Amino acid sequence: MDKQTVAVLFGGRSSEHSISSATAGGVLRAIDRDRFDVIPVGITRDGAFVLEEDRSEKFALDATQLPEVADNGTRVLWPEPCGDRTLRVSAADGSVRSLGEIDVVLPLLHGLHGEDGAIQGFFDVLEVPYAGGGILDSAICLDKHFTKLALSAAGIAVAPGITVRRAEWIADPDRLRARVAELGSVVFVKPASAGSSVGVSRVADGDDLAGALELAFVEDDKVLIETKVDGREIEVGVLAGREGSAPRASLPGEVVLTSRDFYDFEGKYLGGDGVDIVCPAELDADTLERMRDTAVRAFQAVDGRGLARVDFFLTPSGELVVNELNTMPGFTPISMFPKCWIASGLSYGDLITELIDAGVRR
Repeated sequence: MDKQTVAVLFGGRSSEHSISSATAGGVLRAIDRDRFDVIPVGITRDGAFVLEEDRSEKFALDATQLPEVADNGTRVLWPEPCGDRTLRVSAADGSVRSLGEIDVVLPLLHGLHGEDGAIQGFFDVLEVPYAGGGILDSAICLDKHFTKLALSAAGIAVAPGITVRRAEWIADPDRLRARVAELGSVVFVKPASAGSSVGVSRVADGDDLAGALELAFVEDDKVLIETKVDGREIEVGVLAGREGSAPRASLPGEVVLTSRDFYDFEGKYLGGDGVDIVCPAELDADTLERMRDTAVRAFQAVDGRGLARVDFFLTPSGELVVNELNTMPGFTPISMFPKCWIASGLSYGDLITELIDAGVRR
């Protein structure tokens, strides 16, 4: 079989730039080099497409120094529609050289401008195949407000809460405080369009609600305030079906909080104390089947195309409450999505291959 050329795209302009870069480090290390030639393309925090080094160790996740795409003076020039798919790069001196034709792009971008349908629309316009989610599912799932609307319409339980815009908080904070009090003694404040627990706060008895909102408003002018749902935090990976078949759900994994109040950025990515990841989660057969079925239904409710991680709360009464969907979950060494699929019998490398193959077919 002839090798296919994959442009691995990472970095980006969102607050999750470093996590995207770390995800790329894991993918560059694990991708099947017998099947794929790789062109690493980084996006700087200012939005420049640069040709990066094909060295996974450069993007290792280190709590003392998070990985970064720096502006090295190169500029990647994407192919135009209706032509060949030749990727070119201009050097700092202005000279241009060909990198050859690409078969598919693997976008490993998290957050705004990468996981919200923007980059997907860009490649649709260029007529370049890409792996992962499409425009609609990406846009819906990055915005937690619209995720909840789509899931509720499909009859899937979500956490009770309200959506607040900055102008509402400025205009009448006392009214908003009264509405928040109705949600319970403990609530979570989170930006509508941000991931990886960025800008998320736990608020008890209304203490420092203003500070929590200001932190969230840094990420988005639209913020969700949700009731605390008591229950186990369990996550399921979903992959789009092959050749028109139904989507597939992985075995679930569980986030066990031992000393943290919630699964925050440090606990997710930096190996912070107070969090244990158990995969597969210990569930009875009925709950396991219901959870995997609900994960697939949630994926279909948002018109899922590539992949998603579906995050649940499992309440003491056995109710399944979907917290959110992530259409480009992290692939770092301690990320849940690959762990769930490894537990389900699909290796890290084979998981990457499956995503790429699906992008080429699509």
